[in-house]
Amino acid sequence: MTDNQILILASNSPRRKQLLSLGGWKFEISPADVDETPLPGEKPDLYVLRVAEDKARKVKQALPNELIILAADTTVAYQGELLGKPVDEEDARQVLRNLRNKSHQVYTGISIYDPINDRFLNDLATTDVPMRDYSDEEIEIYILTGDPFDKAGSYAIQHPEFHPVDHLAGCYANVVGLPLCHLLRTLNQIGVQSQTDLPMACQKDLSFDCTVTEKVLRGVL
Repeated sequence: MTDNQILILASNSPRRKQLLSLGGWKFEISPADVDETPLPGEKPDLYVLRVAEDKARKVKQALPNELIILAADTTVAYQGELLGKPVDEEDARQVLRNLRNKSHQVYTGISIYDPINDRFLNDLATTDVPMRDYSDEEIEIYILTGDPFDKAGSYAIQHPEFHPVDHLAGCYANVVGLPLCHLLRTLNQIGVQSQTDLPMACQKDLSFDCTVTEKVLRGVL
């Protein structure tokens, strides 16, 4: 990757833009509008991988072929059921009650278009998320902030007041929306290096002491 190479992020998510900026790369935004309806019986891991590649392919159709495109899709699953964004307050309330004091999974699929070899490289991050035993009152206060309504699973792990998770053993950035070590190992396959110490920058920005960085970068997680 040359110093003036620009990545194209196929997302308008503030969280993904924030996380991607930690790598020191130059990037531009080109959101992808694709049908994100799950297929009948589609498993969460296959769903996010399919939608992420659909986004990358959609952006590729509109841009010059020499550009590196990065797309991602994140979903929350509980007992194998996909949890999208809540449709209203009652939906958010019910989801948060169902997740309370239990573990669920967050899946993020990454798709990168490699212009040199005209191919798409895909990767998957999965994180087990144990929710704390928050109260009904805390749920109501959180709903009043409006934060749950653009979040799959009706919550943001990084919300400073609600903080729905006390302890997490996996990739925190994945739950926020862009697993940076998975992204880095995939970009490395096409010769794109981080311009910073990305794992350290991620942990500092998210105030999280990650224990899985080395396993992810070695490809064993």
